[in-house]
Amino acid sequence: MDKVILHCDLNNFFASVETLSHPEFKDVPMAVAGSSEDRKGIILAKNEHAKKFGVQTAEPIWQAKRKCPDLVLAKPHYYKYSEYSKKVYNIYLRYTDQVEPFGIDEAWLDVTGSQKLFGNGLEIAQNIKDTVKRETGLTLSIGVSFNKVFAKLGSDYKKPDAITEINRDNFKDIVYPLPVSTMLFVGKSTCSKLLQYDIKTIGDVASSSKELLTSILGSRGGELYDFACGIEGSEVIRADQWEPPKSIGRGLTFKRNLLSIEEVRTAIVPLAEDVAERLRKHGMWCNCVSVSIKNDTLKTITRQCNIEPSTNLGRVIATTALSLVENNWDFKIPIRMLTVTAMNLSQQYRGVQLSLFDIAEEPVNNADKLERLETSVDALKQRFGRNIISFASTKENDLGLESIGRKEAEDED
Repeated sequence: MDKVILHCDLNNFFASVETLSHPEFKDVPMAVAGSSEDRKGIILAKNEHAKKFGVQTAEPIWQAKRKCPDLVLAKPHYYKYSEYSKKVYNIYLRYTDQVEPFGIDEAWLDVTGSQKLFGNGLEIAQNIKDTVKRETGLTLSIGVSFNKVFAKLGSDYKKPDAITEINRDNFKDIVYPLPVSTMLFVGKSTCSKLLQYDIKTIGDVASSSKELLTSILGSRGGELYDFACGIEGSEVIRADQWEPPKSIGRGLTFKRNLLSIEEVRTAIVPLAEDVAERLRKHGMWCNCVSVSIKNDTLKTITRQCNIEPSTNLGRVIATTALSLVENNWDFKIPIRMLTVTAMNLSQQYRGVQLSLFDIAEEPVNNADKLERLETSVDALKQRFGRNIISFASTKENDLGLESIGRKEAEDED
């Protein structure tokens, strides 16, 4: 018996959330965009009216304005997007506990076991779509299928506010004419390689041979062949089966370039504190710290360093990150962006083997005190808001550090 999988995709999510607060955006071309003054001037999301002018996510504001001179821009409010994402997620849980998020605005749902309660897949999809619209004001596009890949294709097939069922009887008619680029995890490089063999559509993939695709793309080619033929059986992860992140990072493009080690120190401390706070939130420690440095010509280098014992302390992460920058950067070159990342994560503290002659009490006690201090700060922020306590160095600076920690979408892998 086939599974019944839904893929739910909130339409124009950021733009739709902003429109709830500003109804005047509803009938005009509008986009959510970063600040040009903060040098984050790209389109983050756009509404249907802007799409008609060819406005695209991730393009520069100036380019979007050329396409659509009357484009209305709205500032992003990440805390709002997080709140609405959680509201919609909780609606999904009314129908099944097998909900697997795929970003802040998408999720797969396995409703195979829910049909006796709520009807067939199409009926459940319609109920969810109606409930989300009624309770949040947001619209969904939903794909209904027998596997996750085709369910995702279904939600992309018809937008906005639509339901598409891809089943055993119709999948060749719907899926095979689609460009191969619409398949999950197929990027420009893969498309370019396949084009050399005149493979342009998903139907071309299915009518090819597994051996040929494997010779072109390696093991990924065999997987792509299976996907095109409807052979995909991965499970939708249950809501309580959390998979811990492999890394946790935070980066920032500064309002102006950093020109000295003192300015780097000022910038790294809040970045490291944000990473450490999220490590503690997940009950994790790191044994490696990485720093990515981008200069004013957009060239990036990344350096990393193993540390022991493991840590979830902002002070330790900041000290390690600062040392990496200090030892690997020529400060004659301006720094445009920094990213601090905790890696080699574990849900258990990893200590260090000590000699009988080591006097370890003082460092251990200091680490314990620091952890208690930083955990207390976490609790204050949780209870009274993120702005209740912050570093003096982030106040009245011209780097844009006050934005660190506001962004709800975490840089986790």
